[in-house]
Amino acid sequence: MTSVPSFSVTWDYRCPFARNAHEHLIEGLEGGAEWDVTFVPFFLDQSHIEEGEDAAWDRPASTPHLLSLEAGIVVRDRFPEHFLAVHRSLFSVRHDQGGDLRDPRVVAAALERAGADATAVLAEVEAGWPRKVVRTEHDQVVHDLDVFGVPTFIVGDHAVFVRLMSRPGGDGALARRTIDGVVTQIVDRPEINEFKHTRVPR
Repeated sequence: MTSVPSFSVTWDYRCPFARNAHEHLIEGLEGGAEWDVTFVPFFLDQSHIEEGEDAAWDRPASTPHLLSLEAGIVVRDRFPEHFLAVHRSLFSVRHDQGGDLRDPRVVAAALERAGADATAVLAEVEAGWPRKVVRTEHDQVVHDLDVFGVPTFIVGDHAVFVRLMSRPGGDGALARRTIDGVVTQIVDRPEINEFKHTRVPR
C-alpha cells in the first residue's frame, strides 16, 4: 500500500491503550501526517453489559463516566480547532495526573488547559445532544462491525482492535511510522487475525 487511506479509531479516555494509540495519532497529525482520520466515541461501560441487563445509557451510575466523552464530542463537532489539544489533555489528566473524569471541575480544567472554552463546552453537554451522538456512533460500530473495545482501527469494512505498548514521546516521525504501519497491515494483511507477543519488552 503506497498511502494510508481514510480510517477511524475508537476512544474512551479511561483506557490506557487508547491513550497510547491516540497520542500517536495526535503527534502524527500535528507533525504533518495527511491522514483522513475520524475519531469515534466508544463507551466502555456499555461494552461490559451482560445480556438482559439495563443498557449503560440508562444506568444512573454510568452517567458520570460519559462526561469526558461528551465533552470530547462537543469539541470535535463544534470547536474542531481545539480537538487535538483537548483530546491530549483529557487523556493526560486521567493517565498522567490520575484525575477523576467524572468530576466536571477536572474536565473543565483539562478543557481550559487545552485552550477551549470550558463553560461553552459543558453547556453543550448539558443540552443533551452529545450523549445522543456518543450512543449513535457507539451503537453503529458495534452493529456494523462488531467493535468491542478501544482502540479499534476501522478501515473500510475491516475493524481491528490494536494494543500499542508505547507512546510517541513527542516524536512525530515515530508516530507517523507507527500509525502507517498499523493501517497498512490492516489493509494489506487481512489474513492476520491475531499477532501477540508472549512477553512485553521492558
